[in-house]
Amino acid sequence: MKGGASSYGYSAKRRWRGLVIGVLGLVILSMLVPLVFLLGLHNGFRSAGYPSEQQRPTSALKKKKPVNQESRIGYDKYEVRDAWNESEGDQSSHVCDLFRKLGPTLPKDVLRNFTNNAKNKTFGRGSKHNSQATEVPPRSIAQSLPVKNQNTNVDAAVGLPLYAKDVVDDIGKLCEFKFGSYCHWRQEHREEMKDSMVKKLKDQLFVARAFYPSIAKLPRQDKLSRELKLNIQELERVLSESTTDVDLPPQIAKKLQRMEAAIAKAKLFHVECNNVDKKLRQIYDMTEDEANFHMKQSAFLYQLAVQTMPKSLHCLSMRLTVEYFKSPPNDMKLSMAEKSTDPMLHHYVIFSNNVLASSVVINSTVMHSKESVNQVFHVLTDEQNYFAMKLWFLRNTYKEATVQVLNMESLKLDNHSKATLLHLSLPEEFRVSFHSVDSPPMAPIRTEYMSIFSHSHYLLPKIFQNLNKVVVLDDDVVVQQDLSALWSLDMGGKVNAAVQFCSLRLDQLKKYLGENGYNKNSCAWMSGLNVIDLARWRNLNLTETFQRLAREMTTHEESIEAVALRASLLSFEGLIYAIDGGWILSGLGHDYGIDIEAISKAAILHYNGNMKPWLELGIPKYKHYWKKFLSREDQFLSECNVNS
Repeated sequence: MKGGASSYGYSAKRRWRGLVIGVLGLVILSMLVPLVFLLGLHNGFRSAGYPSEQQRPTSALKKKKPVNQESRIGYDKYEVRDAWNESEGDQSSHVCDLFRKLGPTLPKDVLRNFTNNAKNKTFGRGSKHNSQATEVPPRSIAQSLPVKNQNTNVDAAVGLPLYAKDVVDDIGKLCEFKFGSYCHWRQEHREEMKDSMVKKLKDQLFVARAFYPSIAKLPRQDKLSRELKLNIQELERVLSESTTDVDLPPQIAKKLQRMEAAIAKAKLFHVECNNVDKKLRQIYDMTEDEANFHMKQSAFLYQLAVQTMPKSLHCLSMRLTVEYFKSPPNDMKLSMAEKSTDPMLHHYVIFSNNVLASSVVINSTVMHSKESVNQVFHVLTDEQNYFAMKLWFLRNTYKEATVQVLNMESLKLDNHSKATLLHLSLPEEFRVSFHSVDSPPMAPIRTEYMSIFSHSHYLLPKIFQNLNKVVVLDDDVVVQQDLSALWSLDMGGKVNAAVQFCSLRLDQLKKYLGENGYNKNSCAWMSGLNVIDLARWRNLNLTETFQRLAREMTTHEESIEAVALRASLLSFEGLIYAIDGGWILSGLGHDYGIDIEAISKAAILHYNGNMKPWLELGIPKYKHYWKKFLSREDQFLSECNVNS
């Protein structure tokens, strides 16, 4: 019995010992499993579903670690490696990656090299080598991103990381400054961003709206979903009441911080790409529609500003008209009539409804003439501006030159139908884009403004029946040399002496002129400076030819200006005498790239184009050539605030 009891006790001890060992093994195993996951071995397995909130803060803290330039670059390398691993696993959309990493990034070429380096390297899980590799940036990237300040990685004035600002500055230096480029326009019209806070609020609102649908579907994220929704509603309410930074409430900075914090939390979770893509497409469509609307609006307002007389010039015309009727001055009709019909004098004709423009043409011509006593200027205008023109040229003298103002609407011409009322039509301008004849096929398209005679010009032989030759000047020219040599030109039986525009042939205008009836190799010509042989004009009946062509070409769908272009070019077919191109320099009303030396050598400057020198839209660097011939001492100029 005694031996049986001892054997029974021994077996009981053995069973107890085995139970203790088993329990200890389970305890140790239960401790090893968390250690395995803490050491990162779980990265080898792909878990399904969204990450939990407990897993994300650790990686988030790692990504917020950098405090200087080098550590910032290391942080970007972490992001590149994570993006590469994710693209290998689930082929997520680039839209998600872009939206998840909103904010300044490295340039594409640097980022591409950076991604290739991350792809080619083998990153050990938790190894020491891996830790060092992620913290030290590649040599090429470190050299391409110079550090401006070792104590901080953010530029306080711009609000961007220093490396991003450096990249932007380098790209700006590469911008080519030439006529027509955006950089040239931006350099001249650089302005500080207005209402930057409102724009930032709108951007944050778009981002929050893109994340909200995906966050709302996540389980156990009701708090974050509710926080996003409240912030979205709050910003919508603020933006509905405020359109500028001045109108924003004083606590808007705190609201923006709350929204940024909510978006930062939302970025810790994977979102559905469909919602982000849909929201981005909405932003793109809205932006495109708004851009198209503003382009059409700006084009309309630009044309309106070009065709509308400035307020100061309208004031000047009205004040002169009122003053004329207050006390009609003695206009010396008898002495003027003698000179205006003398064919031995030099007669200049100007069609204009602009007091200042016609005054500048006359003043600049007289100032550079050797003998002004032989000069007679005929200004043809409409009834609205007739009395203002008359008073202006009676109040202002131009050496010994004579100025005659004629009202087109009150002229009584022989052989003119009384049923057809006379009206003033100024020289027509057409914007033409074409390939130059001498340029290679791949050369860029050239754009010019062609100025051509209007219907009023074809009444010159009837208006000035006693004259044999006149010089026609447009009201947008400035004379810089003596023009007396034009009166001794031997035109060889031609009618119109003009500067030919041989870069544009009539064959290139066949859509407007038709296929037949002209020499296709003939050069186009321009108004601005034209010497007209009125005697030869009358012999060839060019006025009747023009009117016949105009009647044949007129349709219900075409404008009068388009008809004048075709009829003028065909009426003077073979009757143009080409004068030296050095007489007149065109393009000062649309071309920013004219050489200053060429301007100084030209006898006449022609401001053809939309940007006339008396408009605010005029090209600033060309305005002073026009402004120096203004009569600034006149009291009406100061009263109407004419500061052209």
